[in-house]
Amino acid sequence: MTTTHPTVLVTGGAGFIGCALSRLLAPASARWVAVDSLHPQVHADRRRPAALHPGAEFVVADVTASETWDTLLPELRPDVVVHLAAETGTAQSLDAATRHADVNVCGTTVMLDALGRHGTLPSRIVLASSRAVYGEGDWRERDTDRIVQPGQRTHDQLEAGVWDHPGAVSVPSDARRTVPAPTSVYGATKLAQEHVLGAWCGAREVGLSVLRLQNVYGPGQSLTNPYTGIVSLFSQLARRGESIPVYEDGAIVRDFVHIDDVARALAAAVTGGPEVEGTPIDIGSGVGTTIRDLATRIADFHGAPAPRVTGAYRDGDVRAASCMITAAAERLGWTPAWSVEDGVADLQAWIDRCLREDLPALV
Repeated sequence: MTTTHPTVLVTGGAGFIGCALSRLLAPASARWVAVDSLHPQVHADRRRPAALHPGAEFVVADVTASETWDTLLPELRPDVVVHLAAETGTAQSLDAATRHADVNVCGTTVMLDALGRHGTLPSRIVLASSRAVYGEGDWRERDTDRIVQPGQRTHDQLEAGVWDHPGAVSVPSDARRTVPAPTSVYGATKLAQEHVLGAWCGAREVGLSVLRLQNVYGPGQSLTNPYTGIVSLFSQLARRGESIPVYEDGAIVRDFVHIDDVARALAAAVTGGPEVEGTPIDIGSGVGTTIRDLATRIADFHGAPAPRVTGAYRDGDVRAASCMITAAAERLGWTPAWSVEDGVADLQAWIDRCLREDLPALV
């Protein structure tokens, strides 16, 4: 296999996405260096995941600490930095704002300061950003066809069970036209990451590729982290024969994208030409799925009781999130290979194997 890049440095490289990406690109890199703090919320046993490619060098360190970079960079001159390290709990971020800002924003600035301090400028930085930067995104008024941004739903609105924005329907996000307006602390920190990297890379003439990921799921997800995502959570409930609780009226919309597709998109951003830089690129399945439909599909797979709509809600949660993927096809040469149906079945088989064989959460 030909060498793609002399050295690739991946922050958060031992996580769900980092491990999947390592399996694609580490064999084609002269050096693949994964830096990860092994946060116990994700890595319960705090050891190198078996899913991290054996050819990857692994450094246990915290990206928010200057000494991490002062140890790494004197002997490491990365051609590409893939920045995955992040706190990712959308709901959790409301009560852990400092932690999310410290890792997502300050961790990024500490890294950039160190790159400058050591005179180490990569040719490109690839950022895994999030659909959370859009908040509620664009909606279309039914009567006028006008595109509006209704913003965050209020607590009183949710308490009254008014789930949708009256008189409007959601529109898939598109980085080329949808103005970011995060409604979560997590989303705000991810948007700040984009802005900080954009300013620094522009001044340093370093290429920047930003991928805004929708809801990522699939084999390799942590099965112990309560904030890892609802697909894994729903799957474990149904496997135990429990009825899956569904929030609001069940019609919350999300775009679920399989981990293999996300890894391929990131790989294209690492190895692509100048066309992958510039305006952020949306990465999703391109299909919006309601939470009730997802829960029903998973329950049916396991023969579990039908999901139950609870009417519960979370302040700051968005009603609908999906995206257009035309720019990804045009600029990355990427389209998703996994349907939600096939991807959900794939995840069930993996979870079954993990629990049956008592494998670690990240394998």
